[in-house]
Amino acid sequence: MAESLIFIVLGVLVIVFLMQLHFNAIAGRIAPLSRLEAKVDLLLRNANIKYDPAANVATDVIEALRRGAKIEAIKLYRERTGVGLKEAKDFVERLQSQTGVM
Repeated sequence: MAESLIFIVLGVLVIVFLMQLHFNAIAGRIAPLSRLEAKVDLLLRNANIKYDPAANVATDVIEALRRGAKIEAIKLYRERTGVGLKEAKDFVERLQSQTGVM
């Protein structure tokens, strides 16, 4: 009984350690992207260029939002751009708040 408990605890510790390694690797990839995004934002501001990510949104995404079909808009945006679910959801929600479309 005690032997089984020791193996379970060791197994959990190994899993936690591996997850920590994985999260560290992800954080190492995110940091350079964040710095790059900040630099691009700075260049756009200094060049007096207004970047509007909603300018080239497919009309069917906008129409779905106007109908109140937020989930459909997210799905359509994902299909058009290939982004992940969270990115599409965040984008559609930003689009809603920027344009006032509910």
